[in-house]
Amino acid sequence: MFDPEIEAAADAVLNALRARGWRIATAESCTGGLIAGALTALAGSSDVVEGGFITYSNEAKSQSLGVPPELIVAHGAVSDEVATAMADGALARLPQTNMAVSVTGIAGPGGGSAAKPVGLVYFGLAMRGQKTRTEHSIFPGARTSVRRATVLRALKIVLSSAS
Repeated sequence: MFDPEIEAAADAVLNALRARGWRIATAESCTGGLIAGALTALAGSSDVVEGGFITYSNEAKSQSLGVPPELIVAHGAVSDEVATAMADGALARLPQTNMAVSVTGIAGPGGGSAAKPVGLVYFGLAMRGQKTRTEHSIFPGARTSVRRATVLRALKIVLSSAS
């Protein structure tokens, strides 16, 4: 279902988290559950993956993850602030997890602007007892390429923090 590079990254994440006895949650917008899907495509992932949230609409981000609507109005759904709130919300709602990764972006082909172009994705990583980190990337290509690159980058972010 996933290409070998994503499968290898997901396997590495599962093994790193398993070695630490950690559990993970995902909070996904532009990937629509693909990060959780990549992790759970591998046998034995249930000892690491606690759950995930697909919060595609702004309302879902607020209702499911507790992202304040005024934060979305002030900064936009595609922002550091919303990526942080999404990761923090997932961690808070699944208290047995040790970390949560979030993604929110513009996969295209439409929806971009000069300030926030198609391919812009923000990532959040919340870990118990630590300040939530964010980063962003602008990925080239069409929708499928942007989503694939987002999944791969999210898995690499998690791996670097779990290793």
